[in-house]
Amino acid sequence: MNTTMKRMMLATAVAALSAGAAPAFAEDVTLTVESWRNDDLSIWQEKLIPAFEAKNPGIKVVFSPLAPTEYNAAINAKLDAGSAGDLITCRPFDLSLAMYQKGQLTAVDALAGMENFSPVAKSAWQTDDGKTTFCVPMASVIHGFIYNKEAFEKLGIAVPTTEDEFFAALEKIKADGTYVPLAMGSKDQWEASTMGYQNIGPNYWKGEEGRLALIAGKQKLTDPEWVEPFATLAKWAPYMGDGFEAQTYPDSQNLFTLGRAAIYPAGSWEIAPFRAQATFEMGAFPPPVRKAGDECFISDHTDIGLGANAKSKHPEETKKFLEWVASPEFADLYSNALPGFFSLSSAPITLQDPVAQEFMSWRAKCKSTIRSNNQILSRGTPNLDTDTWISSANVINGTETPQQAGERLQKGLDSWYKPAAQ
Repeated sequence: MNTTMKRMMLATAVAALSAGAAPAFAEDVTLTVESWRNDDLSIWQEKLIPAFEAKNPGIKVVFSPLAPTEYNAAINAKLDAGSAGDLITCRPFDLSLAMYQKGQLTAVDALAGMENFSPVAKSAWQTDDGKTTFCVPMASVIHGFIYNKEAFEKLGIAVPTTEDEFFAALEKIKADGTYVPLAMGSKDQWEASTMGYQNIGPNYWKGEEGRLALIAGKQKLTDPEWVEPFATLAKWAPYMGDGFEAQTYPDSQNLFTLGRAAIYPAGSWEIAPFRAQATFEMGAFPPPVRKAGDECFISDHTDIGLGANAKSKHPEETKKFLEWVASPEFADLYSNALPGFFSLSSAPITLQDPVAQEFMSWRAKCKSTIRSNNQILSRGTPNLDTDTWISSANVINGTETPQQAGERLQKGLDSWYKPAAQ
């Protein structure tokens, strides 16, 4: 056998061996999740992603967060350039709506598990007509009041359920002098609106009934349902401590966690950091109703969702992940991993953190709504949401009456918003 034939036979053998060594299965598909929640990185890496991958062999997931302050601009640039990940974490309302309108997010109405979400839960990620949903709802934050249980026990105060009981409790705390009754300031303005007006307001405008009536032009901000919460908010001022006008949001947080204040008008996102900082036992109660027997309403505000990049190279795998996000398993894992961020799913879950469980229990006895200004009504100039921040602080400071606040807000809204055009 000559040298040439030997080389040919050797080459044939090598080729056969190479063919036999070829992988029998396709390589794993890797999905990338874009998000602004960089503080959630360890939760995704250690709890959420392993749970999904265990049930979906062949799909790997990478959580790739951006800085929160950079997310809006960065994700828009990446989507425009075609370089965004497969899954897009969705801020509520107009930012995500614009992505869908540009064809960058796909509709998710047909996904398995979407039946687990109510119209209120889906409202932040729907077209204005409510016919198309483009992100799977992930979580909301709930408003109410966190209180120092030790302070209440020392002063013999029962958890208030009506506004009369609430103000009687504040008066008793003030008279004792050990604690500032309400840990809230007016300097940052948004705090006065978000933890003040939007916290207690739904009991006045009856949640979704009033919010949708305002959008439809059937109610105005000068109506009693919208002015009276300002009047109640103004009554908080004597209980907010000396110098509350100069008190910032971090000041309020510190005042409460250091044990110097008895009640904190809260968003549920405070639960985890307060748990890490406070040395006393905490409790929570929902916004007190106006009088005994009244129906109760809570601000159960849509905060975060997840959508599919329309240009994903792995649409089927992306769909699988979104259906898992819509599942009861994800609802339980996410809500327990992030106390104070509550799954918007109707699936029954139990939370390990007692304060978080207390907040979530209000869904069973009160009707949920979202912040009144965030859908449609803050698209123009002046911006109704930021204007409400200003009015809430002004009313507490005594520089604007409740009626003046309502008139100013309605005048600003009328200058650009025409309900008949909807």
